[in-house]
Amino acid sequence: MAEQTIQEGTEGALSRRRQKEQNLYAGRVKVHPMGIQGFYRKLKWAALIVLLGIYYLAPWLRWDRGPNAPDQALLIDMPARRAYFFGLEIWPQEVYYLAGLLIMGAIGLFLITSLLGRVWCGYACPQTVWTDLYMLVERWIEGDRNARLKLDRQPMSGSKLAKRSAKHAVWLVIALATGGAWIMYFVDAPTVLVNFFTGQASFSVYFFVGLFTATTYLLAGWAREQVCVYMCPWPRFQAAMFDEDTMTITYERWRGEPRGKPKKGKTHVSPATLPPTRPDDGGTQGLAAIDWAQADALYGRDKIDGKGDCIACDKCVAVCPTGIDIRDGVQLECIGCGLCIDACNSVMEKLGRPKNLITYDTLANQERRARGDKPRINLIRPRTVLYSGLLAVVGGIMLFTLMTRSSHDINVLHDRNPLFVPLSDGAIRNGYTVKILNKERATRSYTLELRNLPQGALSVVGAKDPKAQQVTLTADPDSVATYKVYVERPGAAVTQTTRDFQFLLTDDDGNTVVQETLFRGPET
Repeated sequence: MAEQTIQEGTEGALSRRRQKEQNLYAGRVKVHPMGIQGFYRKLKWAALIVLLGIYYLAPWLRWDRGPNAPDQALLIDMPARRAYFFGLEIWPQEVYYLAGLLIMGAIGLFLITSLLGRVWCGYACPQTVWTDLYMLVERWIEGDRNARLKLDRQPMSGSKLAKRSAKHAVWLVIALATGGAWIMYFVDAPTVLVNFFTGQASFSVYFFVGLFTATTYLLAGWAREQVCVYMCPWPRFQAAMFDEDTMTITYERWRGEPRGKPKKGKTHVSPATLPPTRPDDGGTQGLAAIDWAQADALYGRDKIDGKGDCIACDKCVAVCPTGIDIRDGVQLECIGCGLCIDACNSVMEKLGRPKNLITYDTLANQERRARGDKPRINLIRPRTVLYSGLLAVVGGIMLFTLMTRSSHDINVLHDRNPLFVPLSDGAIRNGYTVKILNKERATRSYTLELRNLPQGALSVVGAKDPKAQQVTLTADPDSVATYKVYVERPGAAVTQTTRDFQFLLTDDDGNTVVQETLFRGPET
């Protein structure tokens, strides 16, 4: 009986523990940002218009590359294995340019983050841009924050169904335009547009348009801030690029605390208007507080409300696209958009108080302002110098390789079976597949010769020329010419199992490229 009681008690305790653990879970609280006007909101609209304009219109730009060549300025031609960027044509062998661009992009992002905080997240990230666009549509159709909150609480009705249907319909149209525009970077834009709506496009086109339509609709329409908070890895390590001189969205606690509504019959004295001094309470009111002696002399202590500039209106929270309170300090969820600054400034302006209670500033400057010192911007720091140096080095290497880029190249593949063939006259022959890359839009002639291979002779399958030290080969415009080449050496000259030598390919202008390879012979 006692054992049964103990078991029941244990099971009850485990059940209560599991219930407690389950109660720790909190579902998503849907964020309904309020519309706001101000400098940072205008800056975000400008960024949105420019970036979306580039994205949707860039595939329609034309660039004349001559006959039988695509005339789309920006194109990644997968079937032809080419990438076009205006006058630049990138071959598969030059994929290192893509790697270089990605490295420069990463270092540039590190540099910008160390200087200006999360401006990429707040203004240029695709998730931010399309979410802003989707929220604009939602605001147009369903109304501002209070109207949307009220609509959420209402039971389903004809009016609610019509608004929700209209909103999602527009969202899907935007998502379809987004997915379609992405495909246009890989296929000629006018052609794929006609083929898409006439049912003549390939299955892959319809599949990827559908895929990008669905992801745009889900991420920008439904997931929104959850992508930034839970899915994106950048917030997890972007703080490693921060220091006390990094520009971030900050709350001037020294002049905002203690918070409170204005009191009737009392005079509000802003800490920003009087010389600050450190408080005697250990800093619970912020880095500094009002110089009460001077305030008392000017206004009379009994007429001062004793509150900071923050009136606890929470408008900064209402406009935040991730739903956080910036007054709690720098947070992972903050994307640095600055909308809370616009919201707070609108309130301060109505109350006649100094603006920028929430401001775009450095933590070091906040300490200086709290002490009454003059703020300053420190751009040259060890990390910014390091990032700038790395960016300059990688950019310099990229520029050098681009300026010295050859208009032709050669690729040599040694036969694997057999590695060599003994001939009846005692000579040893090796076979090679030679590929000549002609990167120009004209037929070119090339001279192929051997270097560092004494008594070696070339012969090309299908050519009428006899064996010689060099042969002349041609390649069609913007193509790869493939030749079967044999290299022979007298048996007496083959004294090594393997010998390094080079193929030299010279074009009509005297430009030469070299390819290292091996000549193989029998065991000696």
